[in-house]
Amino acid sequence: MYLLATLVGSLLLDSIVRPRPIRGRHGLGVALHLLVVTATFGLFLTLAGNAAVAAVLGCALMALFTVASNAKYKMLGEPLVFTDLALLAAVVRHPRFYFTAISVRQRVLMAFGAAAALVALISLISLEASPHVTGAVMLLAASGGLWLMLREGALGDAMRVPDLERDLLRFGLIATLVSYWRRWRDTADPPPCPPRAATAPAAPELIVIVQCESFVDPVEIGGDASLALPGLTRARVGAWQHGDLAVSGFGAYTMRTEYGVLFGRSEAELGFRRYDPFLTAHGETTLALPARLGAAGYRGIFVHPHDLGFYGRDRLMPAIGFDRVIGEDGFAPIPPGAGRYVDDRTLGAKLGDLAETAEAPTLLYAVTMENHGPWDAGRVPGSPGGLDAYLQHARSSDTMLSDLVERLAADGRPALLVFFGDHRPSIPGVSMPGGARHTPYVMMRFAAGGVPMRGPGRIDLTPDELHHAVLRSVL
Repeated sequence: MYLLATLVGSLLLDSIVRPRPIRGRHGLGVALHLLVVTATFGLFLTLAGNAAVAAVLGCALMALFTVASNAKYKMLGEPLVFTDLALLAAVVRHPRFYFTAISVRQRVLMAFGAAAALVALISLISLEASPHVTGAVMLLAASGGLWLMLREGALGDAMRVPDLERDLLRFGLIATLVSYWRRWRDTADPPPCPPRAATAPAAPELIVIVQCESFVDPVEIGGDASLALPGLTRARVGAWQHGDLAVSGFGAYTMRTEYGVLFGRSEAELGFRRYDPFLTAHGETTLALPARLGAAGYRGIFVHPHDLGFYGRDRLMPAIGFDRVIGEDGFAPIPPGAGRYVDDRTLGAKLGDLAETAEAPTLLYAVTMENHGPWDAGRVPGSPGGLDAYLQHARSSDTMLSDLVERLAADGRPALLVFFGDHRPSIPGVSMPGGARHTPYVMMRFAAGGVPMRGPGRIDLTPDELHHAVLRSVL
């Protein structure tokens, strides 16, 4: 009886996951859903020995997945995906990054629900052996059925190629989560990339790549030509190459763009790894930009003024060939009232100093933090928040771009400057999912003496294509 109620309740919750299905779910999706929920019910029954508690906890867990997926879809235009579960530790360390997607009311309800569930579990645990044994049998049986359905070849052609929204509509949230996880596990690493020496004529001695947080041309989201950023405008005019960067994420998922530029693999090549390619990047280290440039004689320095444990950068960046990794400890403490993060002008000055003191061919790759959301009222003194707060930070990023152009030109050595936005900001009423996702990029090349070089001009790229554009300047 309690199991049946849990199954029915979970199916009802699945039916309100956004985007909502017009027709019923595919039979395969329903079967996978029922097996997962039965296994979950069996787990809770094994632990508590109380069917009512198991039913409440099972439905509560499904409700949590539903709320999280709908909140994410509203803010980022993408439902919950299996790789999001790998970010749970980051949610604990950096709650502001994630909980802004969930309303205060939803957060309060979730907190009360979690507290009530914990109290119920503790007070209603049964010491009688029979229900615990029954739960264990249910858990093993449902897990066995799930293993049989997910084993290699059993899914057939279902969800063979990632199409998250379509598959969620057809199969449901839980079935999509477990099936995508299985497909992801079956994905093999690419073959190693052989080293190559620098062969390009007039290869740059300095390569500075700046991945700018939430950076977009304000004209495109504000609809007002007066919002144009002067540094970006000048950089486009003098660029070797510039255009739109077709990033996959909206409002988040920095690591998708970062991976594309660093590793040069397209979403089609990644398959199910595309949702969080950093999770499997340790098997692809020879493809990375610092590894390939390192084989050509370049020293690599990675700079990110934030917690390097985020996305595992503290382990990944040295593994892919960066000789030096600089995190938030490499910057002075942020003074009171100066914002949450190290500002972009300070980061730009740091990059300029590193370039100036570089004695060997050097790759500098920086990931900025200043313009990370949310852009709520009070973030910038005197600002109402929203677009106004965003623009103040974007102007700081633009100043950083101008400063780097001036410093590399003044340095006099052959140099390449690459500047791009990792994704658009998610600002309610201003920049929302469902529209354009592209961000700007510019590539500026300087010949000896700091003379800007002209190249092909405007070319729209994907992040992986930007990776290869950088490589072509050297290899």
